[in-house]
Amino acid sequence: MGNRSSSACVFLLVAAAIGLAAQAPDRAHVDAQAKRAAERLAALQKEAETLAGQERTLLGELRKLEVEREIKLEELTAIEREAADVRAKLAAAGTRTKALEAEAERQRPDIEARLVRLYKMGRAGYWRLLLDVNSLREIGRAYRTAAALNRIDRDRVEEHRRTLAALTTERASLQTRARELGRLETAARRASAAVEASVAARGALVRSIDERRDLNAQLAGELQDAQRKLQSTIAQLTAGREVPAATLPIRPFQGALLWPSEGVVSTRFGTGTRGGPASSRNGIELSLPEGDAVRAVHEGVVAYADAFTGYGNLVIVDHGDRAYSLYGHLSEMSVKKGDRVEVSAPVGLAGRNLSGNPSLYFELRVDGQPVDPLQWLKRQ
Repeated sequence: MGNRSSSACVFLLVAAAIGLAAQAPDRAHVDAQAKRAAERLAALQKEAETLAGQERTLLGELRKLEVEREIKLEELTAIEREAADVRAKLAAAGTRTKALEAEAERQRPDIEARLVRLYKMGRAGYWRLLLDVNSLREIGRAYRTAAALNRIDRDRVEEHRRTLAALTTERASLQTRARELGRLETAARRASAAVEASVAARGALVRSIDERRDLNAQLAGELQDAQRKLQSTIAQLTAGREVPAATLPIRPFQGALLWPSEGVVSTRFGTGTRGGPASSRNGIELSLPEGDAVRAVHEGVVAYADAFTGYGNLVIVDHGDRAYSLYGHLSEMSVKKGDRVEVSAPVGLAGRNLSGNPSLYFELRVDGQPVDPLQWLKRQ
């Protein structure tokens, strides 16, 4: 009995050891996921703080620009008012000039008639008029008449001359001011337009930051949900229960995914040709030495690993939630369908494209639709 009891204990210990050994890789995998999720969450939180600081700065600049815009508008309004006043004064001066010229034209026949009569009297002029009288009283009256006519004619001509000169000076001054106001108005409009453009640009930046902050909060929320699931998974593993493999969502890692291999982007998303007529590329192509290692950009399960027309050897990794990464033109594949791969795990070696050049084709699909990988991979 004692021997059977001892054997049972040994069997249970061995079974427990085997169970723990089987669970050890799962626990290590979950711990690695939890660490990666925590690091990415910290990066998102730091980015959120940076975005908040940028938005505060932009909002301050935007407020200053809005005040400056109001000032520029007031300046422009004042210039426009003065310009309108100058134009009105110019119009009035023109009207007065025409009226004066018309009055001069009306009086000209009388003045000319007197001048003609005086001319006909000869050079003696008024003296003949004075001598052509019979008495001293008539002489005095004739003298006063001649002097008055002479003074009136002279005063009228002088007044007309002075008025025209004053109007000419006034119009010249007004025209100079009008030209100056025109230049000021043009400059004010340009300055106002520049401030308006700055306001619009900063407003667009604020909206862009708001959108990024909203996306950041959404991604952080998804990661926090993933973290809670990972903690539950760790608790179940610790209790010795079997749990399904946990996966991290790919969305929160937008802009932080590792590159599948080192290389130079030779063909960008949405460009290029493939075996004949031009067609839109759903991914990018990297130029790199043949035989370089190609690695998974995110954890997942291999959904396809075989030859595929136009892509050579192709590996497709399913990251869950209808997200996939594709690796084409491989010279060798180091995984098979159904394999689980971790981030940075090798999936094959770089080969050659249809033109015979060493390259790697990489495509990323989110929600089943191709997206620009350069917006998801970490900036180099």
